[in-house]
Amino acid sequence: MTALEVTKPATAAPEPWRLTVEEYHTLAERGLIPEKTELLYGQVFHKMAKSPTHSFFQVQLLEALRPATPAGTHVRQDQPITCLDSEPEPDLSVVRGSVQDFRHEHPGTAELVIEVCVTSHEYDRSKLRAYAGARVKEVWLILVPEKQVEVHRQPTDAQFRERILYGPGGRLSSTTVRGFEVDLAKLFA
Repeated sequence: MTALEVTKPATAAPEPWRLTVEEYHTLAERGLIPEKTELLYGQVFHKMAKSPTHSFFQVQLLEALRPATPAGTHVRQDQPITCLDSEPEPDLSVVRGSVQDFRHEHPGTAELVIEVCVTSHEYDRSKLRAYAGARVKEVWLILVPEKQVEVHRQPTDAQFRERILYGPGGRLSSTTVRGFEVDLAKLFA
């Protein structure tokens, strides 16, 4: 009787299964992608549950943003932006066009994106490459524990050329949504 030779598996880590945006949509339409997920760089991530603090800041910013939104744009809450290999769902975005313009497809860019970061700083920062690639003009990361706002502007292919940290205190005005201004002392009071 001859002994069988057993081969050891390769020690390299397995490659994740990557999806295109189209494949992600198809699987989601067939109910094969769980709800509360988003596609980032070809991988599906579960979205974090929103704490009461997160929801408070999101609603507070939404109420300040809506009246400042210029004609020809609209505010979207927790809705996708289709990027090259990603489909993040920012907490808030201001998109050029009407709601009806996006009946059959998600917007591919935004004038302004706002992400509220209570415990998700690094995850939300990981989306910046997708937003820059989609030419989102301005991204605000609301850093709640620090009482600061990290603003990213001037998108290039994979990054933003400008990064400015505001607060605590002072006022912050959007350069892309004229008239949208936030008193940081009141926001974080």
